[in-house]
Amino acid sequence: MTSVRTARADRGSRTPRARKPAVFLDRDGTLTEPRHYPSRPSDLVLQPGIGPWLRTLREDHGAALVVVTNQSGLARGLFTGLDLAAMHRHLQAELTAVDVELDAIYTCPHHVDGVVPGLARRCSCRKPEPGLLLRAAAELRLDLSRSWMVGDFATDVEAGTRAGCRTAWVGPQAAVTARTGELPVPTLRSATTAEALQAICRDLGV
Repeated sequence: MTSVRTARADRGSRTPRARKPAVFLDRDGTLTEPRHYPSRPSDLVLQPGIGPWLRTLREDHGAALVVVTNQSGLARGLFTGLDLAAMHRHLQAELTAVDVELDAIYTCPHHVDGVVPGLARRCSCRKPEPGLLLRAAAELRLDLSRSWMVGDFATDVEAGTRAGCRTAWVGPQAAVTARTGELPVPTLRSATTAEALQAICRDLGV
């Protein structure tokens, strides 16, 4: 499990910070447009219309913005840690361009079918396991009961549910489950990430 921390602790205060809510965001297909095993910075293109809602969540509602992403391409040898770091620098630059700052990025590099020694194994951080969210909550002092997990796969929803968060499922599959009722847990379903973030803004604003 790897992480990129961008949040800074208030070292001047002796009073413990109150736990705050977070919006956990899957990366590929949720924060960025879907790509099959993206391996270059240019592969990461932000979903349309998300900038204003991400800013509102962080600035007006005090929510941490945390990316939690499975990247089995590392275990499969499709790209390296240096490649991933370059992609995430590009991602943060793209977000900065729309006045959005992430609090952290947490990555699971594992997969049982991998070929890279040390990464080809089962773990507690690959979604639907909740390990990434639980680690972020401990390190960033997050209130999981007031937090949301947003993703485009059922594994994202399950990880959020197991961590104690509310959940939002976005994209085409969300529309299918809305019609069939296949999803076993209550969740917000939205066609786009921007729509889901708007709904979460309303929820946190109550």
